[in-house]
Amino acid sequence: MSKLDRIRHFLYEHKAGLAIVSDPVTVNYLTGFDCDPHERQMFLFVYENREPALFVPALEVARASAVLDFPVFGYVDSENPWQKIKAGLANTDSPVIYAEFDNLNVTKFQGLQTVFDGRFENLTPFIQKMRVIKSADEIQKMIGAGDYADKAVNIGFDNISLDVTETDIIAQIEFGMKKIGINQMSFETMVLTGNNAANPHGIPGTNRIENNSLLLFDLGVVSQGYVSDMTRTVAVGQPDQFKKDIYNICLEAQLTALDFIKPGVTASEIDAAARQVIEKAGYGEYFNHRLGHGLGMDVHEFPSIMDGNDLVIEEGMCFSVEPGIYIPERVGVRIEDCGHVTKNGFEVFTHTPKELLYFDV
Repeated sequence: MSKLDRIRHFLYEHKAGLAIVSDPVTVNYLTGFDCDPHERQMFLFVYENREPALFVPALEVARASAVLDFPVFGYVDSENPWQKIKAGLANTDSPVIYAEFDNLNVTKFQGLQTVFDGRFENLTPFIQKMRVIKSADEIQKMIGAGDYADKAVNIGFDNISLDVTETDIIAQIEFGMKKIGINQMSFETMVLTGNNAANPHGIPGTNRIENNSLLLFDLGVVSQGYVSDMTRTVAVGQPDQFKKDIYNICLEAQLTALDFIKPGVTASEIDAAARQVIEKAGYGEYFNHRLGHGLGMDVHEFPSIMDGNDLVIEEGMCFSVEPGIYIPERVGVRIEDCGHVTKNGFEVFTHTPKELLYFDV
């Protein structure tokens, strides 16, 4: 059954005539058409009993029509998109309409309500269930994205120096990736030195790389439509024993969780496996985020690997395992790999060594 047929079957089971897909990543997942409409409107209309239709900005109509085998229509910036949708669809009558609530802002929702009179229900949970189990082809693409992430972080390692800043290293990483054909990072690359790494979402800047300290790299790339995400923390010079101890606790937590993962355990249990190591060492309050997140075509997807999530883990799920310890003004460590659940365990996409690496500068 094709992905669009799965949507149609869902509509049939729920006695609904129409699903409206508004997330560009979901449109790409379902159709193979990749487009960022920016502030303009784009919707995929999937019907239970007739062919779908795609509504895009006018400047994307030709490109979409070359990819898709169903109707594509659009609007120019000076036109009212909601009037164009109403005029372009043969029938807008459906008592129940499913839409991606997680992607609908107020403007989109109110606009769609001027076109459709039916009751809106949430399509997002079904889309999440579709995307959470990756196919063998998807996993191969993510393995490739992981390989590129390993290359990227090693470019960063090669540029460690006390004469450069965090953003200097980021520039070298992203320039190096572009030279080998990677045009897009998964998210804004993070290189954080010293106390700046003690903020889980620290902002890189003009801080010069500190000696006798830890240096955190968090990065990923987009390859063939799929993403990677990894974090490594390394030593510059000779950090003190306290920093080394924090690193080793974080590494033990990650390795414990990686070893625990297999089909049948829950997301909450995986989080607990790592968290208990950090709590036992006395640093539980400094691990202040979930253990991991799903990923695929997006860098943050369903599911969350966290306390309270009793989702049962299945083969083919892909997610991150990224414990961290962040002690303000003292030290910040995170170690992250993403991977996929196999019949017997978990295989990571990134393979850069995780024992504490030392760089003398």
